[in-house]
Amino acid sequence: MNSQSVARRRRERQQVWLVAAAVVIVLSIAGYVGVGRALDTRFADVRRELSLTSTLSEPNDQFVNFLLVGSDSRAGASPDDPDFANVGGEGDVSGRRSDTLIVVNVEKSTGIISLLSIPRDLWVAIGDSDNTERINVAYREGAPVVVRTVTRALGIPIHHYLEIDFQGFKDLVDAVGGVTVCVEYPTRDRNTGLYIRTGCKNLNGVQSLAYARSRYFEEKIDGQWKIDGTSDIGRGKRQRLFTALLMQTAVNRTLGDPFRAGTIMDGATSALLVDERLDMLEFARLMRPAATGKLRRFALDTYGDTVRGNSVLRLADSSAPVLDFYSGRGPAPVPPE
Repeated sequence: MNSQSVARRRRERQQVWLVAAAVVIVLSIAGYVGVGRALDTRFADVRRELSLTSTLSEPNDQFVNFLLVGSDSRAGASPDDPDFANVGGEGDVSGRRSDTLIVVNVEKSTGIISLLSIPRDLWVAIGDSDNTERINVAYREGAPVVVRTVTRALGIPIHHYLEIDFQGFKDLVDAVGGVTVCVEYPTRDRNTGLYIRTGCKNLNGVQSLAYARSRYFEEKIDGQWKIDGTSDIGRGKRQRLFTALLMQTAVNRTLGDPFRAGTIMDGATSALLVDERLDMLEFARLMRPAATGKLRRFALDTYGDTVRGNSVLRLADSSAPVLDFYSGRGPAPVPPE
């Protein structure tokens, strides 16, 4: 197999869902604020994307939408990492691309948090142009273009932007103390090294990464290994579940052990990129209800299509109720999950 094929297979396996790491950082802030610690010096390490200011929607009194973006950058990856052979290094994947897009909605009156994952294969118009591509292509043009693309494609406002790169994910999960995932059947992905026995397991950073990027997810049912044939749809469902678990874990453990919050922030804030207007303390406060389980998880209804010989997803009309909620035009639908 040539090097290009190897790199392509690695990219296909890297459905790394780094957005949860951004949530861990800000939730660690919430825990630290809970014991009255000063955070100004730590905030100085958080990078601000100034070009987003004119692109983001104006504040809304009823709700706020945060666009959380995961980048699959391998800058700084070490060959000594235990999963370097699967993850790859900077030479395998160059430049910036989005592996994950999730919109987090917070209702200000109730504090309820809602997660909406956007499939990376969704076929859309990029930015303000007539050029149509998969939605993850927008990220190559920069943060303002990906915000305009999401707003235009879904018809929803984006008030704030958070992005985290690939390398911070494992360290953050380890800093939190791992995340417990429960499965009904033995679960594996031979491409990523994932294996979970029936029941619950506290996943460390490497194991969480294997779970997060799983594209060939299998369950052993009635003695037979059966692959999840839903691809991006199934992965998106697992991503939303894991995000909810990580948010709950981060809040509960930082509030129970506030000094853990400082450890998380010390190692991770430099990996975070946010918009100029984002008040991280306020964001952390908004995220704290995650500890009580006030989370709803939504998916976009899509259908398959073929464009220029490529398999893509298109937005289905049945997504309207979810998008009406995220735009403020309608009430929250009953969550499917």
